[in-house]
Amino acid sequence: KAPGFGDNRKSILGDIGILTNATVFTDELDIKLEKATPDMLGSTGSITITKEDTIILNGEGSKDAIAQRCEQIRGYEKEKLQERLAKLSGGVAVIKVGGASEVEVGEKKDRVVDALNATRAAVEEGILPGGGTALIKAAANALGGVQPSNFDQQLGVSIIKNAITRPARRI
Repeated sequence: KAPGFGDNRKSILGDIGILTNATVFTDELDIKLEKATPDMLGSTGSITITKEDTIILNGEGSKDAIAQRCEQIRGYEKEKLQERLAKLSGGVAVIKVGGASEVEVGEKKDRVVDALNATRAAVEEGILPGGGTALIKAAANALGGVQPSNFDQQLGVSIIKNAITRPARRI
């Protein structure tokens, strides 16, 4: 009997398949068991099966395939945990996208996905104000305490302030 229930069972069987270099026969793959060949069954150094546990040692799966599967699981688990946290904290949003044609809906959906990814990146990594406002604030902080002692220094401070505010004026 395969371990787990439902989708979890399929995931565990997929893990075992990767670990042993076996093909998992599922409805999605549309491979019939009658057409199985010995090379599709995978292999392992040793296996111990009890009522509660299965221990597979020295599976013949490739290291790269196993590492790739591990990364896939990490990404999936992270996404699912973030979804759970959002639902628990009340931060759930439903975005409905409509359009005149299937192509238009697909294009709008792609834009929404891009916007969501940009928002997630901003939340995770932080953002800076745009349009040159960061430069203006930095200039105010850096040059606010400067007291020019002669005309040349005053002219230099004025030139720097003008240069720093130019991008914001241009926009």
